Amino acid sequence: MSYFSIFMLTLIMITFIYGYKKTASDGMKIEKKTFGKIEGKAVELYTLRNNNKVELKVSTYGGIVTTFKLPDKNGELTDVVLGYHDLQGYIDKNPYFGSIIGRYGNRIGNAKFTLNNIEYSVGQNDSENSLHGGFKGFDKVVWTAKPHEGQENVSLELHYMSKDGEEGFPGDLKVAVIYTLTHDNEFRIDYTATTNKPTVVNLTHHSYWNLVGEGLGDILNHILMLNADRFTPVDDGLIPTGEILPVEGTPMDFRVPTAIGERIDTDFLQLKLGKGYDHNWVLNKPDAEELSLAATVFEPTSGRFMEIFTTEPAIQFYTSNMLEDTPGRDGTVFKKYGALCLETGTYVDSINIPSFCIVANLPNEKYLKPSYNQL
Repeated sequence: MSYFSIFMLTLIMITFIYGYKKTASDGMKIEKKTFGKIEGKAVELYTLRNNNKVELKVSTYGGIVTTFKLPDKNGELTDVVLGYHDLQGYIDKNPYFGSIIGRYGNRIGNAKFTLNNIEYSVGQNDSENSLHGGFKGFDKVVWTAKPHEGQENVSLELHYMSKDGEEGFPGDLKVAVIYTLTHDNEFRIDYTATTNKPTVVNLTHHSYWNLVGEGLGDILNHILMLNADRFTPVDDGLIPTGEILPVEGTPMDFRVPTAIGERIDTDFLQLKLGKGYDHNWVLNKPDAEELSLAATVFEPTSGRFMEIFTTEPAIQFYTSNMLEDTPGRDGTVFKKYGALCLETGTYVDSINIPSFCIVANLPNEKYLKPSYNQL
């Protein structure tokens, strides 16, 4: 099996469809406060705001986006991501709310892979498989933060060193993730990583979006478009079978904007781990490195609209099938279908399926993956 270094760019655009107007720039500021401690390490919470009242809060624990307040069609601000008010909520029971995912996003079948004829076993935290980096992935570590303020944007630079052998992955991996909020209502996430040894890496972001507002209903009436003619079928453990099939004639066809709930109750989607969508779509990309539209989401009641652009080959769409009765903030209880996740990256378990993309790094070469959001 070969391995190679990669360049990846992910662009997420969240657009206020009812007429965004850029205001005059007065310079942007970032606020910091103490969020708590874990294992003796201080955790900070940073608040990024722009002149259009968009508010983004980020915890150094897991690089978690704890709050993302957006205006609706009437200008009313609502938090559109699921999360908690305090650090303990994320420590006690957190299904990856708003976090940085790594070293390897999504699943690795049987929690094993082979590089250079060496077999590696990684954290087996999802039945017999590995999910989102293992028992202690990048969502459960404290990142070092450095804020940057400017006239047109404010950003938070996060750093973490994943040591050789962490969760079973080979190589020291130096990771930097930069969150940026601009006056043009862009939320950008830039990922870079370098390693001193061949390894696998697939970083992504895991916000649970509800464009009506956190805890204000389900996402079944959200209108989704996925720019994909094909998808990868999965077994009962959500590991791809290795096939790549057309979406045409199946509930996986979102090439035309369609309500998420329109076909979610079909037998086609009856999975061992919860009925609903939790699949990877193969994006339509004439050029593998082309920045292109991957998905759009429109919520008619609020008027909020989200666009996702990426150079990644695939996108995982998840309808929070396993969220049932998860405690939220202010007494909220998050329910099944209470949010949606759209995670760009490589094909699931690609390191173990020869026909899929392989995600790996040569020593001392960079992995890059920036991302944006425009509101």
